[in-house]
Amino acid sequence: MPTPATTTARRACTRTGRRLRRAAVALLLCCTLLGATAACGGEDEAGAAATPTDAVEAQKFAKTRFVANAGLAAGAVYQWIVKPYRAGKFQKGADGQKAALVKAGLAGAFAYNRLKAAANNAKGDPLLSKAIAPVTAGIESLKGLGSKIRKGQVGDADIGAFENVVDQVKDAGQSAGAVVKEKVPSATQLSGG
Repeated sequence: MPTPATTTARRACTRTGRRLRRAAVALLLCCTLLGATAACGGEDEAGAAATPTDAVEAQKFAKTRFVANAGLAAGAVYQWIVKPYRAGKFQKGADGQKAALVKAGLAGAFAYNRLKAAANNAKGDPLLSKAIAPVTAGIESLKGLGSKIRKGQVGDADIGAFENVVDQVKDAGQSAGAVVKEKVPSATQLSGG
């Protein structure tokens, strides 16, 4: 019959054996994972490091980013500049004129920023880059219109310039297979630029 000391010793050996087996399994798994990671992150046949953004991926993301940025710009222009202007909210004495002008000024700066980003995104796709090239001067012409709107110094030509450039960007995207749909940005996005 085993003595209590013998039983305690056996349990200790069993626990130690389990711990060693668990440590060995953990070590084996770590080595396997590290080996797999090293194999995946190695160099390709050309000798350059493999990256997830190869030419095809870069083009795909360029169109996606272009569509997102142009859609936000279009949504901001139509929601906070064109609609209030046509509703007469920018005219002196109109209800909520100051708030409408401030929002429109922010929307103008936001739209300019997003259109510049969209033009930059377009550089990642050859077809989209060619389509957007003629519009870049129009985008640049919008640079100061946000502050002009905020001051209440806006006219039909200014609103028309925003509409025209947004429509040209949308048309350029469509011709390159990147359909732009308006997406109204939140107030937080507008104030963040």
